[in-house]
Amino acid sequence: MQQKLDVDHIVRHFLERAKSKPPIRTAIVHPCSHDALLGAIDAAREGLIEPVLVGPCVKIMAIAAEQKLNIQPYELIDVPHSHAAAIKGVELARARNVQALMKGSLHTDELMGEVVKRESGLHTERRISHIFAMATENYHKPFFITDAAVNIAPDLLIKRDIVQNAIDFVTGINENKMVPKVALLSAVETVNPAMPSTIDAACLCKMADRGQIQGGIIDGPLAYDNAISLEAATVKGIKSPVSGDADIFLTPDIESGNMLVKQLILLNNASSAGIILGTRVPVILTSRSDSVQSRIGSCALAVLMADAMRHSLLTYLKVE
Repeated sequence: MQQKLDVDHIVRHFLERAKSKPPIRTAIVHPCSHDALLGAIDAAREGLIEPVLVGPCVKIMAIAAEQKLNIQPYELIDVPHSHAAAIKGVELARARNVQALMKGSLHTDELMGEVVKRESGLHTERRISHIFAMATENYHKPFFITDAAVNIAPDLLIKRDIVQNAIDFVTGINENKMVPKVALLSAVETVNPAMPSTIDAACLCKMADRGQIQGGIIDGPLAYDNAISLEAATVKGIKSPVSGDADIFLTPDIESGNMLVKQLILLNNASSAGIILGTRVPVILTSRSDSVQSRIGSCALAVLMADAMRHSLLTYLKVE
């Protein structure tokens, strides 16, 4: 029987690790709402980021005055609207004037549209993907879910990049030398031609055998029960080094990933934080429904990712 995880302890440890690193200069793209502005200020108070507020200055200052938020310590860059803010934020990152981007009150598509542009964006040789860091008392260690926010219906080669992004990220930010275990999720644990996700999972496993995916222990297809529970896997006669001990869960598509993450947060009181992978700098995506803890956690992920990039641990971040 696995012991329950002390989630509060894990969150504190994770945050303290990030706070032990230098704060990262972060462009807050269009922080034109109370939540967006407060999220940046909270992260700055924790010593995680040095905010650069990019947006219409008059609007940002009006919100700060109305909500009694002190933004005097932070640099403001005046642009006329949200689209211009997205362009400017990416421009700052390309020029290395900031070490990270953080989404403000603009639509995710508006920011990501500039991030992924071939000529002027922040893409690398890998497909851009998203990862959630999760912790719940019902699982014995922190774990990661990918991709629940960017790639809608990834094909096999995109899934290869998503898996490799996740492996490199988890390895890069981990303080111990570990080989992440990756569960390739589907509805069943056997290959079924009627379920493309099972075929993709089988192919990904063979690609790992051939060195096309490196640095992780990969198994699938695995249904969620026998991925998360060794007991469930044993009952079904599944022998897997991943079952009951996965670090990373690859979901078949954005719909299943998004539902899994939100179910864990809302019904299982899971702690979560998320970040974009496969970009030249960390990109922090926040939602209006995110808790303060989630916003701070996402900034902490960005700090650890930036530190790993400085030390060349995230080797995939090569620009095409």
